[in-house]
Amino acid sequence: MELNHYILLELPSKVEYAILALLEMASQVNVEQPVTVNEIIAKQPIPERYLEQILANLRRGGLLKSQRGSKGGYILARPAAQITLLEIVSIIEGDRQPKDDSNLPTVEMKLIRESWQEANLAAQSMLEQCTLEELCQRKAAYLQQGLMYYI
Repeated sequence: MELNHYILLELPSKVEYAILALLEMASQVNVEQPVTVNEIIAKQPIPERYLEQILANLRRGGLLKSQRGSKGGYILARPAAQITLLEIVSIIEGDRQPKDDSNLPTVEMKLIRESWQEANLAAQSMLEQCTLEELCQRKAAYLQQGLMYYI
């Protein structure tokens, strides 16, 4: 097995769907215009029943505002540059507390847990530095590259 292709951290479907939905909202020309569930579903492969739950969680978590009525939908509560992937993950996945390592029976177990914690901190740091705006910029760059092939 080639180790550089080993996936230590799995991307949960709900987190992926949440990021897709937020990316769709952040990519709108007019980010002040509410986006409906149907508009997101039309552009992203997200099951409707999950999307409604996810959007409700994101609203409760303070990342979205909802607007009712005929021109209703969801809008970002803050600029995309102020929304990190770590924040999205923590809202969708909930608060995860580390295990109590104070009573580990062996030094080896302590070393293993410390190594795992270092890997976890590295992942958190990366997700904390990556914003929704950065993903929008990278999306635009990918789309621009795709256009170059057809010219």
